[in-house]
Amino acid sequence: MSTTDPDALLGPADIRELAAALGVRPTKQRGQNFVIDANTVRRIVRTAEVRPDDVVVEVGPGLGSLTLALLETADQVVAVEIDDVLAGALPATVAARLPGRAERFRLVHSDAMRVQELPGPPPTALVANLPYNVAVPVLLHMLERFPSIERTLVMVQAEVADRLAARPGSKVYGVPSVKANWYAEVRRAGAIGRNVFWPAPNVDSGLVSLVRRGAPLATTASRTEVFAVVDAAFAQRRKTLRAALAGWAGSAAAAEAALVAAGVSPQARGESLTVEEFARIAEAKQ
Repeated sequence: MSTTDPDALLGPADIRELAAALGVRPTKQRGQNFVIDANTVRRIVRTAEVRPDDVVVEVGPGLGSLTLALLETADQVVAVEIDDVLAGALPATVAARLPGRAERFRLVHSDAMRVQELPGPPPTALVANLPYNVAVPVLLHMLERFPSIERTLVMVQAEVADRLAARPGSKVYGVPSVKANWYAEVRRAGAIGRNVFWPAPNVDSGLVSLVRRGAPLATTASRTEVFAVVDAAFAQRRKTLRAALAGWAGSAAAAEAALVAAGVSPQARGESLTVEEFARIAEAKQ
């Protein structure tokens, strides 16, 4: 059921008024940039393909712009907020603006990196505007911790979006690209201008869609083992894998043996490998 009410969402004046009432100034330390455009949050909800039966988890809801748009469409929304003042104010904002949906909203006052469980039914979707400095670790933590999350849409700095969605062989393909791909099919899902934020950041933002793999990657190696290979390969990304994986394998010769067994050229570099190839290398060392 959608209860679309144009007045329910927060506009620029509402955001500034709310911030002033709470004594909130967006802080650089937390990478806070509040979305002040109702059309943008509705577009995010549409792009995320949020459905009426979804249980959506939102990380870093801030003053609640996206939270309200999610609540209009989803069955339930669980918001994870680290900031004391923002966490304290959000339930009242929801109750005032969407009183008919308020009982479908839950707040978890915590650092997202420390969240091990969420109240209510398992989340089916993750939708969030993630600050630059924690975007990748938070995303990977949530995907690992909550396997019920099928669809994810995150708004991140454009450069982080490019990195997450990069394909093997790309200059920006690296650890985030491979690890995100372990869990999901990843793609860029649009660009977001600077003028929809307050304060306006000095960088562009992008949307990244992650649709969880129907079946986990077929490998006998564990996620931890595969990620150890990925970390080692990109720690010295200019080196060949034979050299870069020497520490991980115990010696350059051992690294070469694992690579050959995995069907990967010892002269290749990490940026040319798929997540499946990294998994094969991890298997070869077992």
